[in-house]
Amino acid sequence: MFDPREKIALFIDGANLYATSRALGFDIDYRKLLGHFQSKGYLLRAYYYTALVEDQEYSSIRPLIDWLDYNGYKVVTKPAKEFTDSAGRRKIKGNMDIELTIDALELADVVDHYVIFSGDGDFRTLVEALQRRGRKVSIVSTMSSQPPMISDDLRRQSDHFIDLMSLRNDVGRNQSERPARRPETGGGETTEGDEDDY
Repeated sequence: MFDPREKIALFIDGANLYATSRALGFDIDYRKLLGHFQSKGYLLRAYYYTALVEDQEYSSIRPLIDWLDYNGYKVVTKPAKEFTDSAGRRKIKGNMDIELTIDALELADVVDHYVIFSGDGDFRTLVEALQRRGRKVSIVSTMSSQPPMISDDLRRQSDHFIDLMSLRNDVGRNQSERPARRPETGGGETTEGDEDDY
């Protein structure tokens, strides 16, 4: 699947990878993830895309973003949009598909093998465009959850599908390595739709 002579680039849809690993019951160790793909070929870039809620006093994603930024990842963020749905619940939306797509297409002349961490079917057209340019595209998501986190169209379009569950031992964080959770302050309530925060 990987040729050691290939130039590889990782494109991580942060919210999608977080939701997928959570559905599989493990956390991602981003240092291990980087090392795993560095061992597969020449890792040219590793991008991590996420939307951030700017007005929060403390964002649980901020320490991860800062760590990634200092440890070999190119972090791409934008402000998340907050809105209230028809039932009066606070929702957060932060779609990074366009940013990921533009960055991927701009590197098409130098990257041999794209590894996209997302099951979002919207990326099928991107995969097809990269393949027309002679590039190999692997998709990392899962079929092991109920429902599967991967769009069937995206899985079929990709050159290779890698189930995240098969990478658990290589990129998963041991529970003993997990940092203690920050204590909650005040009576903050959690809202649906927070997946886009990660």
